[in-house]
Amino acid sequence: MRPVTAVAGTVGLLALPLLAGSAVATVPTVSTPGPPPPAALRLVAYDSCAEALAGLRAAATATVGPWGFGPGWRRAGGIVPAQGDNVMGREGGTAPAPAYSTTNNHEPGADEPDLVKTDGRRIVTVAGGVLRVVDPATRRETGRLDLAGADRGRWWPDNDLLLHGDRALVLVRSPGPEVGPWPARDEADVRPRLLLVDLAGPPKVVGTYRIEGSLLDARMTGSTVRVVVRSEPRLAFPYAERSTDAERTAANRAVIAKAGLDAWLPGYEWTADGVRHTGRVGCDRLSRPADATGTSLLTVLSFDLAAGGLGDGDPVSVASDADTVYGTPGSLYLAGVAEPGPRRWDRPWRPESVRTTIYQFDTGAPGRPRYVAAGSVPGSPVNQYALSEWQGHLRVATTRENRRGTTSASAVHVLTRRGDRLAQTGVVGGLGRGERIYSVRYLGGTGYVVTFRQTDPLYALDLTDPAAPRVTGELKITGWSSYLHPVPGDRLLGVGQEADARGRPQGLQVSLFDVHDPARPTRLARYHVPVDMSTAEYEPHAFLFEPTTGLLALPLVTGSIRLLTVTDRDIAEVGTVDHGTGQARRSLLVGGELWTVSEAGLRVTDPRTARSLGWLPLT
Repeated sequence: MRPVTAVAGTVGLLALPLLAGSAVATVPTVSTPGPPPPAALRLVAYDSCAEALAGLRAAATATVGPWGFGPGWRRAGGIVPAQGDNVMGREGGTAPAPAYSTTNNHEPGADEPDLVKTDGRRIVTVAGGVLRVVDPATRRETGRLDLAGADRGRWWPDNDLLLHGDRALVLVRSPGPEVGPWPARDEADVRPRLLLVDLAGPPKVVGTYRIEGSLLDARMTGSTVRVVVRSEPRLAFPYAERSTDAERTAANRAVIAKAGLDAWLPGYEWTADGVRHTGRVGCDRLSRPADATGTSLLTVLSFDLAAGGLGDGDPVSVASDADTVYGTPGSLYLAGVAEPGPRRWDRPWRPESVRTTIYQFDTGAPGRPRYVAAGSVPGSPVNQYALSEWQGHLRVATTRENRRGTTSASAVHVLTRRGDRLAQTGVVGGLGRGERIYSVRYLGGTGYVVTFRQTDPLYALDLTDPAAPRVTGELKITGWSSYLHPVPGDRLLGVGQEADARGRPQGLQVSLFDVHDPARPTRLARYHVPVDMSTAEYEPHAFLFEPTTGLLALPLVTGSIRLLTVTDRDIAEVGTVDHGTGQARRSLLVGGELWTVSEAGLRVTDPRTARSLGWLPLT
C-alpha cells in the first residue's frame, strides 16, 4: 500500500488526494500520563481491489464473534439500524427579507441541518413525511408536499433541512430492520434518503438519492453540502441455536471468507429527470488508516445545490469509524473513539486505552473533499463542541477513564498539522480529576470546560500559546452546564441541571457567568425550574438567543417553551409559549416575531410579552 496522494489521469487508484502543506517547526509539548500515540496515523490507498478485499476480510474476521459484530447486528440480515439523518439547502432570493434568526450552528459559515429553516421569506419544516412552507408575513401555509406517500409508516417523525435559495435538501433516516413492527422488504427499505425539493413554485421533488448505511451528519458551506454516512458490512450470518460460541464464530468467519467487495462498499442510487441511476463506491475511492483496516466504512458525499440535480455524490470512503462530525468553512473533521490496534470480539474493553482518532479533510473548494491529515488523542470527546479549529490549530477536549469505569481526568489537547499528521503541540491536563467533561466552548484563544461529579467546576483556559495552554481560573458551583453559549459583555450562559450536594439532579438551571477576568470567573445570576430539563441541554439547535434584545428561548421537556431575558447582570422570566398537546421543539425569529415549532403546529408570539399572535396547525 502507499500514502494517499493526488494521482493524475485515470490510471491507478484515486482515493483521497492529499493536500500539500508546509512543515511546522517542532515545539515543546506538555503531556499528561496516558497510552502512547500510534506511530504513524495517516490514510493510505490500496494498491488494488484484491488488496482492499483482503484487508477488509482480515479486519472483519478478527472482529466477528458468535453473534456477529455487536449487539445491534442482525443474525441473518446483516444491516445495523440507521442512526442519523440530516439535510441541506441554500440561502438567497431576490426579494428583501426581514431580519431573521439562523440555526444555532457551532461554527459560522458551516451550516448544520435542523428540523426547521428560514430565510426570512419562508419557514420550511418537515414533520411526519410532509414538507410545509409557511409565509411569516401573512402567517399562512403557502406550500405542502407529501414526501412519504405509501411509505409513511417507514418514515422517522423528524427530518432535518438546510435551505439554499429556492432549494431544500431533506435527509430522511429510514427505520432499520429492527426498528418498528414491520419486516424489511429488502435492503433498500433501510437506506437513508436525500430528497432535493424545488421551492420556487409549488414544492416538488427534483432529485433523490439513497445509499446503504446510516446518516451520521452533514455540513453546508456556500452551496456545497457534505453528507457523512457510516456503513457496516452487509453479511448474512447463520444462526445455529445449539452450536457453541466457537462453532458460531467459525461459521461467521466462513461467511466473511466468501464475501466480495460488494459486502463492504456501499451501493447507492439517484434519480435525475425521472431517470434512475445506480452505482457503488469503487475500491479506487477507498482508503484506510496506515496501521489498521476498520470493519466499518465512512463515506463522504458532496452535493452542489446550485447545480441542476444531486448526481452520484462523488463519494470517497475510509475504512474506519467515527461518531462525531465537526465542520468549519474550510475543513471537515471526522472523530471516532476506539482502542488502538485491531478490535477483537473476545478481548475485554479497556477504557484506559481508548483514543479519539481524527481525520481532517479540506472542504474549502467545491467538489470532493481532500484528505489533509490525521491524528489522535487519549480519551473521548463529549460532542462536536469539544473540537475547535483556530489559527491553524485544532483544540480537542477529552475525558479518559480507568479500567473500573470511573473517570480519571480530562484534558485539552492542541494539535498542529505537520505534513499529513495532526501532531500534538501542547496539552493542559488535570481538569476535574475523578469527573468527566459535560460541556466545552472555545471563544478564540480562550476555552471553557465544565466537568462534574458532585460539583461543577467551570475552568477558564488560556489557549493563545498552542505550546503552553494553561488553566487561568476555576469556579465551583452545584450542578452542571451541558451547553455553554457566549453573550455580549464577556458573559457566558450555561444551560444544564442544578444538583444537590450528592450530585443528584434538581431541575433545569440557567447560569449567567462573568468571564471578563480569566483568573476569576463568577456567576452573576441563576434561573431554576425544578423537576424539568431543556432539550437545549443535549441538542444545541434547540437553543435560541438574540443578543440585541437578550431574548432566550428554551424548550422544556414538559412541552412548553420558556422565554427569558438576559441582561449583563440578570436573568428574568418573560413567560411561556404553550403548544397544547404538542412538544415544542424549536424557536426562530422573523421580523421581530417569535415562531415556535412542534409536531402539532407553529405558533407566532410577541417575544416581549409571550402573548400569542397566531396558531397554524400542522394538519
